[in-house]
Amino acid sequence: MRSLFKLFLCCLVLQSALVPPAASAPARNAIALVRHPQETGFLNRTLLIQGVAYRFQVYVPEDYSRNDHRHWPILLFLHGRGERGSEGMWQTQIGLPAAIRDHPERWPMLVVLPQCPQGHYWTDPEMLSMAMAVLDQETAEFHADRDRTYLSGLSLGGYGAWELARLHPQRWAAIAIAAGGTFWSYAPQRWKQSATLPAEYARALGRTPVWLFHGSDDPIVPEREDELMFQAFKASDGHIRLWVYQGLKHDCWTRAFDEPELPRWLLDHRRDSHAEPPPLAERALIPQHPPALHLTPQQLESFAGEYHDERGQLAVTLFRQGDQLYEKDVHGSINELAAESLSMLFYPNGSSVSRVRVERNSQGEITTLIFHDDRHEERWERR
Repeated sequence: MRSLFKLFLCCLVLQSALVPPAASAPARNAIALVRHPQETGFLNRTLLIQGVAYRFQVYVPEDYSRNDHRHWPILLFLHGRGERGSEGMWQTQIGLPAAIRDHPERWPMLVVLPQCPQGHYWTDPEMLSMAMAVLDQETAEFHADRDRTYLSGLSLGGYGAWELARLHPQRWAAIAIAAGGTFWSYAPQRWKQSATLPAEYARALGRTPVWLFHGSDDPIVPEREDELMFQAFKASDGHIRLWVYQGLKHDCWTRAFDEPELPRWLLDHRRDSHAEPPPLAERALIPQHPPALHLTPQQLESFAGEYHDERGQLAVTLFRQGDQLYEKDVHGSINELAAESLSMLFYPNGSSVSRVRVERNSQGEITTLIFHDDRHEERWERR
């Protein structure tokens, strides 16, 4: 009996050895298929300067390859006061890095993101030197195009960007700064030089293209800082744009870095261009929302009704109250809607980019609302 049991076990072992591991082979092959020869996205990096390790990040576009011998444009970005630290990651949370995560297709460039430690400012000489050393290291590592090297910063990083612009004017093909200036909040005595200081930066940069963004109601870095820079560049025949966002406070950078034109504008410029940029002094006041079209009670009522999503579930209900149009979602939240035109609605108390497009049938009756923002679209059918 014991011999028969041993024979049975031997047969089982032999059978398992002869059967190929069919289930495990596809899993191994699937893992192998998703391996990439080159890391992309936000990558951790460290730079050692005089025994101090500075952690930072570099953004590498998805289609970057070390083997195609392509020289990519590169941008140095300096974060704001709230992102200071030594972990090397906080600076990727707001501003340009957030815009890259939302729309990587708009930013086909390498982006270097150093981090200023707590207790320091970007305008400290050692911090400026560190930022340039980080840029030099990543320019060499990724074989970046030195003629398409760009500079950007927000708030405290805007202060630092102005200093790097003045100290290294020949390095930059173009510069974009949000909520920055040259009159540092921690050095109020600099305001005594308001009649002469902006002109020093304008002389140093010459015709290097500069684009400034500021909120009209900024209580932290006054809009006047950018106004003085704009006037100085204008007086010296520089090349400058100033966009003032009406009604925005200190955070104008979310809107600024979401501007689709900004990365295109940067990439339009390079240091080795044979033609020097012409003098330019463009100042624009950008409203947060378009002017609202006045609708009659009958027109407002024409929007009223229930609208369902693609699965047939109720998405929103539109209703009129007095001279206003409102949207109520399935959770009971109510938002005012206003008309940019009879075919386009917007949220006067909400996002500046969200829109509701209106579709009508041949009789002019509303059949569909299409909500879209900067990232996605939803279709709501009238029932």
